[in-house]
Amino acid sequence: MKERINVTEYAQMITEALPKGILLNTQNTKFNSMVIGWGALGTVWGKPAFTVYVREHRYTKAQIDAAKEFTISVPLGQPIPSIAKVCGMQSGRDIDKEAEAHLTLDEPEKISVPGIREYPLTLECKVLYSQRQELKSIPDDIREKMYPQDVDGTYPMANRDVHTAYIGEIVAAYIIK
Repeated sequence: MKERINVTEYAQMITEALPKGILLNTQNTKFNSMVIGWGALGTVWGKPAFTVYVREHRYTKAQIDAAKEFTISVPLGQPIPSIAKVCGMQSGRDIDKEAEAHLTLDEPEKISVPGIREYPLTLECKVLYSQRQELKSIPDDIREKMYPQDVDGTYPMANRDVHTAYIGEIVAAYIIK
């Protein structure tokens, strides 16, 4: 069962949860979930939107590029450490995150990417626009900290890879009950 929500009524909760770690979910060849701590909730071209940032060599990037949709899953309390560990430190290329993190997937309403019962606040998003960052346009202090050029792109935290920003139109918003 799902309780439909007005995203703006949950905006503060979503933005406070984001730096603690929420989940970006994709599905193309298989389901994948990745912890994110960056993002933006807002309005773009008159549409409710959530923007996510995904590094170049992430499995998640290939999934979004192929499917052009994603879900955002937000915990109603604190993030679950066992889920955060699996989804934040391991690649979906190598493991089945649904099984390894003991995720319970929930059928989506309008897209093909499911939500996650353990992180019940769900935003279903269709990609409206994407743009690869230009490293030279990022301020020096941020570039040095977040994009160290001596760290391989497969490292799960700060590494040399830039992000692609994906603006997703929120086409459904609900809490999984």
